[in-house]
Amino acid sequence: MRDNYQERYRDKVILAPMVRIGTIPMRLLALDYGADLVYSEEIIDYKLMKCRRVLNDRLSTIDFIDTDEKVAFRTCDKERNKVILQIGTCDAERCLKAAKNVEADVSAIDINMGCPKDFSVKGGMGAALLRCPRKIEEIIQTLASNLTIPVTCKIRVLPRLEETVEIAKIIESSGAVALAIHARTKEERYQDSNRNDYIRCISRSLRIPVIASGGSDDIQTYDDISLFAESTQACSVMLGRAAQNNCSIFRPEGLLDVHSVIREYLKYAVRYEVHPGNAKYCIQRMLGSEQASDIGQACNHSYTMDQLCSLWKP
Repeated sequence: MRDNYQERYRDKVILAPMVRIGTIPMRLLALDYGADLVYSEEIIDYKLMKCRRVLNDRLSTIDFIDTDEKVAFRTCDKERNKVILQIGTCDAERCLKAAKNVEADVSAIDINMGCPKDFSVKGGMGAALLRCPRKIEEIIQTLASNLTIPVTCKIRVLPRLEETVEIAKIIESSGAVALAIHARTKEERYQDSNRNDYIRCISRSLRIPVIASGGSDDIQTYDDISLFAESTQACSVMLGRAAQNNCSIFRPEGLLDVHSVIREYLKYAVRYEVHPGNAKYCIQRMLGSEQASDIGQACNHSYTMDQLCSLWKP
């Protein structure tokens, strides 16, 4: 069974987990454009385990509602076998409770072992786990032994290649079916070079699929995706900022104009009742330097979905 799960992660192009970006409109848009798999934004285990599952007949979605009555995670049939939910955690039992809550509605659970942000690291989550091999082992083993869906991990790298390979092997032996690697340390940012040689070495060292991440600066067109895969010798490629900037990067036929992408994004945002603040944030990331343009300035001063839609008329 584990080998069968592994095949799901070979030769794939994947939407990376991104805070505030990886909600249902962007995930569905990525699938429309050609992504094979899509990751949710990270949800902390405490939050997820307290959510109640609600069948939303009006939107034809499954909603996980937090104690503040806000939607923590929303999904639908279109992505049922394609969406991987990422959990932020530092505790095996708590993570299992959170994962059990969504087990029937996602295709896999991913453990975030790469987030470099202070709130995550200070809480013992994200990249902090890379210094806790026993905890990594406990979390993955607990989930792999008790879930009916596979477990994957996404990591950053440690400064020394040997340390990173050792952690990767622990992840593999503990029961993960795939490993995504953003090849920068927790101190490094996107301006720093991605350590493609680290991914290449780890790809050669593991039997499970390795997914290369962190190469968005080198990926400007669809053809660049295969070049990044060749450079890293990874089974698959995960796109973050390249997809955030223009989700049509997943199209083999080539990029679309960003305003066309925004219109399609807004259709999904309206359809699935995304908070206008979240939609605005995503659109601003797509606009990039165009935020200084007339339409960009109008977007900056928009606060409702009607205002955003009046600019792009989806």
